[in-house]
Amino acid sequence: MRILTCLGDATSINTWSNIPFFLLEAGKSAGFLDDGWRLDTNVLRYHRLAWNAARTMQRFEMGGFQYSPSFLRRLMAQVEPIDPSAEIISHFPLFPPLESGLRRTSYYIDATLTQNFRDYGLAGRGGVGKSMVADAIARERDQYEAAERIVCMSAWAARSVVEHYRIPRRKVYVVAPGANLHSDRGGAFAPSLAGPLSPVRLGFLGKDWKRKNLQFVLEIADVLHARHIPVEIVAAGFDPNTGPSHHLMKAAGFIDKRHDMKKIARFIRSCHFTCLFSNAEALGISNRESLQLGVPVIARDVGGIPDSIPDGCGHLFDRTAHAGDVADMIQSYVREPDRYWALREAVAGRSQEFTWAAAVQKLQAIWSGSEQHAYARMKSYA
Repeated sequence: MRILTCLGDATSINTWSNIPFFLLEAGKSAGFLDDGWRLDTNVLRYHRLAWNAARTMQRFEMGGFQYSPSFLRRLMAQVEPIDPSAEIISHFPLFPPLESGLRRTSYYIDATLTQNFRDYGLAGRGGVGKSMVADAIARERDQYEAAERIVCMSAWAARSVVEHYRIPRRKVYVVAPGANLHSDRGGAFAPSLAGPLSPVRLGFLGKDWKRKNLQFVLEIADVLHARHIPVEIVAAGFDPNTGPSHHLMKAAGFIDKRHDMKKIARFIRSCHFTCLFSNAEALGISNRESLQLGVPVIARDVGGIPDSIPDGCGHLFDRTAHAGDVADMIQSYVREPDRYWALREAVAGRSQEFTWAAAVQKLQAIWSGSEQHAYARMKSYA
């Protein structure tokens, strides 16, 4: 038996950006996964309060309960007894803890804890204390050493496993995730759509609009507008009342995939490009969703983003690029719309590459002994 787990209910679409739900769905369909653990972290909220209170009394740093052995033991207690030989694939590198007695564990992660603490600002003032960070990373290394394999969603994460944790490259693999969308056969590209890009429509998706740098997308729009190029930004994922306002932007608010998957697909397909210029990003699942729906992506080369956008599916800019540099690229397509529609058709022709079914096929190959997706075989570790 092969079971998927994470911090939460792996069978619920509400858990961790929908990733476990869609992986489990595709994994079951392919005969790769058998079930997912239904864990409830909310029932531990009072234990969190007690844990923080105890640490305060002992003059320890507060914060980081979800990384503590106490939390992990209590979460493990929710699991029904299973055969110790069952195989577990976990999205969280500290779970299940080694003392659980489960002998076969592998990981499928988007980032290491080192990367999360450093790049997402989770450690330090107002976050996880230094002692807990050090302890969690030490236990994470032990978990990796005991694991059968560590599959990462990007080369960026794989490099951290190898370099920060000294895990042999032979145990580390890279498989980009699929789009968190239900199977869609409606066609991602229709020739009748071809025509002028006026206004050119830039899409933004994300709840954390600050980290995902919506402000930079607004600056791109300002440059295009100043050049008298009609432009419109459509943004979704955050509350319009708490996000920025701009005369060139329409905020669609949060679109709930649970109830309106077709609406998110229509939203993405209405864009000429979707944009992700994050200050920190483990991957960018919205990029995979855009590409599955045939929409090119423009993004910043940060974290794991490069692995979410294969060559020929959009444009990747380095950290030094200015809004004007991105506007130059967009303007070139406005002037030559046939080039844009050729790009969109090419992306649409590759839509199946960005499904969870395709990702599961790669995972199955790894579990069958293939080294095709091994980090050690990648051309560059830079």
